[in-house]
Amino acid sequence: MTLDREELRRALVAEGFDAVRFASVDEALSPGAESFGNWLEAGHQADMAWLERSLPKRRDPNLVLEGVRSVILLGVNYHRDPAGENDEPREEAGEGVWARYALNRDYHDTVKPGLVGAGKVLESWAGITNKDYRYYVDTGPILERSWAAKAGLGFVGKNAMLISPEFGNWLFLAAILVRVPIASDSPMSRRWEQDPVGTFCGKCTRCMDACPTGALPEPGVLDARKCISYQTIENKGIIPRELRAGIGDRIYGCDICADVCPWNRFAQDAKSGLLEARPELARLKLKEILQLEPESFAATFKGTAIKRLKLRGLLRNACVVAGNLKMQDCLPELLELTRHEFPMVRAHAVWAVRELGGQAQLEDARRAESDLAVLAEYAD
Repeated sequence: MTLDREELRRALVAEGFDAVRFASVDEALSPGAESFGNWLEAGHQADMAWLERSLPKRRDPNLVLEGVRSVILLGVNYHRDPAGENDEPREEAGEGVWARYALNRDYHDTVKPGLVGAGKVLESWAGITNKDYRYYVDTGPILERSWAAKAGLGFVGKNAMLISPEFGNWLFLAAILVRVPIASDSPMSRRWEQDPVGTFCGKCTRCMDACPTGALPEPGVLDARKCISYQTIENKGIIPRELRAGIGDRIYGCDICADVCPWNRFAQDAKSGLLEARPELARLKLKEILQLEPESFAATFKGTAIKRLKLRGLLRNACVVAGNLKMQDCLPELLELTRHEFPMVRAHAVWAVRELGGQAQLEDARRAESDLAVLAEYAD
């Protein structure tokens, strides 16, 4: 029986995916495996040790699903017109800027029903069982961007992101490994294997030039140690002092290197039912965030990716933003946070108070506290 690939594509689009492409597993190594290994050796992963532990599987998809024949790459467009969200007038918007993807219910949760449906489609289309495929949305040991570039879903830009000719920089990527041969889609360029990064960037370096912390030292190379997204999300400890000013008003994640990309002129607004927008989060004021308690934090960010940061991480980030924006009206909240139960929060609150010129108030708080040594340690 000849299986109709286009029939499968249409059925997967009907499950809510904006882009569907196919890649054959016909080589010993995954595309991008060598450069990913070099990236790890350079230490660009910071303390994300799981990336090192998963290297063998990322190199060889047969270690993820034995007998895999194809990888299905699925994209969900999350671009929305920023009007009414991060780019509202300041008197209406919150003072911090959130990564666009975060202004939705957690995509790990909302995309999963689409993947479950895609699995059922595969079972019907190819006569297989759920043991013959495995799916992930940004959580599995798969080099999704490289596979997506091989399948022509887009190309890897100098900002190290997948750039789609239809959706710009704004795609969530999901992947399904399946033990069924499916004819490969073509990459966007025949030069893909010889020139896998910046294939259609030309001489443009806007993303590299725009990064305020210098996290893109080479085309397509992201140094997580300097990346605002890493520092405000994945880093669970102290944000290095030398990076705080560059974080600016970014309270959770960063889209700077994506925002400036000229390919976004083709971006379309999200229409997928696999997303659930939460634009009201962008209207939160810094004072409100700095006043959050565990219960209000859980209620405000229920069901979002932000909740995984935990309250102490969000307070840390808010302190940095308040210090950078010189938010004098947040000084009382910051002084209160210098007495927070977590040393990490105290550290950044003390830094922010000093950025606001509140040294005298800080000294008063020190005299009133019993843990003067802790405050002194983090204020140095």
